[in-house]
Amino acid sequence: MSQYALRLPDSLLDMARKSAKREHASMNQLFVSAIAEKLSALETENMLKERAALADEDAARDVLAKIQHAQIRAGDEI
Repeated sequence: MSQYALRLPDSLLDMARKSAKREHASMNQLFVSAIAEKLSALETENMLKERAALADEDAARDVLAKIQHAQIRAGDEI
């Protein structure tokens, strides 16, 4: 496992200490968890962008045109 020196603003360090105490976790656990969560979100966003770039909008509209008779549920509008 690697080590990395981290410089944080005092206010962020104070928030991290309070969160770690509240969660009964070490500062290291809090930082590792926060970094993993952020990286996962970034990777997910990247994957979704890549998938969206492959989308065929015309094909999607053709599929939707076949079901125009169906009532649109609230929140499903385009």
